Amino acid sequence: MNNKEIAGVFQDIADLLELKGENPFKIRAYEKVVRSIEHLPVELEQLVKEDKLKEVPGVGEAITKKITELVNSGKLDYYQKLKAEFAETSHSSESEGTD
Repeated sequence: MNNKEIAGVFQDIADLLELKGENPFKIRAYEKVVRSIEHLPVELEQLVKEDKLKEVPGVGEAITKKITELVNSGKLDYYQKLKAEFAETSHSSESEGTD
């Protein structure tokens, strides 16, 4: 995954957390990481290989793990679970309205 794709995942996470009513500080942390990633002069993949992710502004231990997972596998379990929560919510509200 390139930086643009990874930034997109983190922006989606921030948006989903906002819809979920999560802590605003957590949402802002993801948004800050998005801005940092968008302005990086190098690809995150390189920073993962060099173990230098924590040098990126806004990237702490939890975000480092998430970026590493995205770079290595192309997916992020946390993101998939978050999206699934909203899919379940929309399906249950759709089925309630079909009676």
